[in-house]
Amino acid sequence: MKILVCISHVPDTTSKINFSDGDTKFDTNGVQFVINPNDEFGLTRAMWFKEKQGATVTVVNIGGTETEPTLRKALAIGADDAIRVNTEATDGFFVAKQLAEVVKNGAYDLVIAGRESIDYNGGMVPGMLAALLDANFVNTCIGLEVEGTSVTAIREIDGGKETIKTNLPLVIGGQKGLVEEKDLKIPNMRGIMQARQKKLEIVEPVSATAETTSVKFEKPAPKGEVKLVSPDNLDELVSLLHNEAKVI
Repeated sequence: MKILVCISHVPDTTSKINFSDGDTKFDTNGVQFVINPNDEFGLTRAMWFKEKQGATVTVVNIGGTETEPTLRKALAIGADDAIRVNTEATDGFFVAKQLAEVVKNGAYDLVIAGRESIDYNGGMVPGMLAALLDANFVNTCIGLEVEGTSVTAIREIDGGKETIKTNLPLVIGGQKGLVEEKDLKIPNMRGIMQARQKKLEIVEPVSATAETTSVKFEKPAPKGEVKLVSPDNLDELVSLLHNEAKVI
């Protein structure tokens, strides 16, 4: 089984976020980047298939040279090789078109993507990729078993879980729960050394038009001051809720 794991290069959630050029561009200065958490769950599941079923695992990213350390980390975790499509990830459709070309050229059986990236939270790429490939698709996937070409997947739905039977080729949008957090892999020294020797192929993008454009970014408004009211003064609390907060 050939598995392709889509890796997004995203800011660490502890990084301080700023915007430049009139709040139209993300300012990367001083920002630490990591593997998108949803993708990390998918990569760990792919490694399980490699260890238990002999699958080959390729990781792919759409981005410039700045994303290569993130791909190298995925290789250090255990992926066999990596592909970087040498272009800026402008929007979800553009990314899906690039990934579809990689899948077609590599004849992958299973494509594991994150449900969404934690930077733009678009949640569009896995579904569009499946449509472009005419492949089966399971989103919000929290369980995955493959036997031959038969697949059993579990996905999260409102108020519960749904078990699905389907077949390869398959695209999934994975998330937390696909593996346990305690099972996430951390690169060791041996893996880091091996990653330096593994193939990282750089391919040029196919022609595709971005269908959306980011006009402006805006950070959440800072939290207002907090007024503390004595538990013995309920009249003041009611007055504040009614006259200032206007919630009653």
